[in-house]
Order: sequence, then C-alpha cells, then structure tokens
Amino acid sequence: MEAPHHQAPAATLKITVNSPEQMGELGRRLAKILRPGDLVMLTGELGAGKTTLTRGLGEGLDVRGAVTSPTFVIARVHPPLGAGPALVHVDAYRLGGGLDEMEDLDLDVSLPDSVIVVEWGDGKVEELSDDRLRVVIDRAVGDTTDEVREVTLTGLGTRWADEDLTLLAA
Repeated sequence: MEAPHHQAPAATLKITVNSPEQMGELGRRLAKILRPGDLVMLTGELGAGKTTLTRGLGEGLDVRGAVTSPTFVIARVHPPLGAGPALVHVDAYRLGGGLDEMEDLDLDVSLPDSVIVVEWGDGKVEELSDDRLRVVIDRAVGDTTDEVREVTLTGLGTRWADEDLTLLAA
C-alpha cells in the first residue's frame, strides 16, 4: 500500500507575487479559505517571504500578537481576537524528530481547533495530517534584489479536493 504522504494533489495554483505587500495580501486572502485544523506547510529559502505571508495570514484570521519568525521559540500561538481559530506558527528548522517533537512542544492550544503554519516542515510534519496545503515560495530567477516570487500552492487530501484555490489569484 502506498504511504499516505505521497497522495496526489487535490488542487494546485501557481501565482506570481511582485512585492512583500502582495505576499501579505496573499496571506490575507488565504486566511479566508482556511479552517480550524488546517495545516499549511511553507517552504522557501531565507528571506523568501514565509513570515510575510504568515503575517498576512494572521491579519486575515484576526489573531493576537505580531507574527514574527518563531525561529528561537520553535512555535508561537496567536490566539484569536474574535470567533476564528488560533494561529499556531511553527518553525521546524531545528526540529529533528518531527511529529513527536511537535507534540513535546505542548502547545497550549488544540491543534484541531487551530490553523497551523509550519515553516521548514518538509519531511517533518507530514504525519500531522493527510490534508495539508503546501506553499512553496521561490525567488524569481535572475536579479536577487528582485522582490518577485513564484508561489506554488498545492492542496493535498480530501480537505482541499473541493477548494477553489484560484480565488487566491484575485
């Protein structure tokens, strides 16, 4: 039997983002389609815009606290200001063991009731959920001072099968 973390994508969208402001806006739009229990995996080199995207997401979800890179705390919980889900922002860069270590973090929040955003989570947190949204941020090739990014969003699992990601390209 094939391992569940190799399932075919349910939805894919490629989008070009031209500035940090647009990256934040993409996060705000993404927040509108996210639901409690959603797992978002962010992949991209340092400075690609992962935290900028997450900051927009936090604004869109209307959570408390400034979204900054959680590198030194590994995970930061942003409780909702209203009726929405909490945002759990995880930096898995130094997490070696993946899921067990995630559980050891003893996050003061119920993951099924939260939106979980994981930076550097590839190969570490897939087992958290068969349903996840993979967001890969690539620098546009060429001039490295360029703010242009190619963002590829891939929804995996039944959760994303009926989700229209093209709404994010608005």
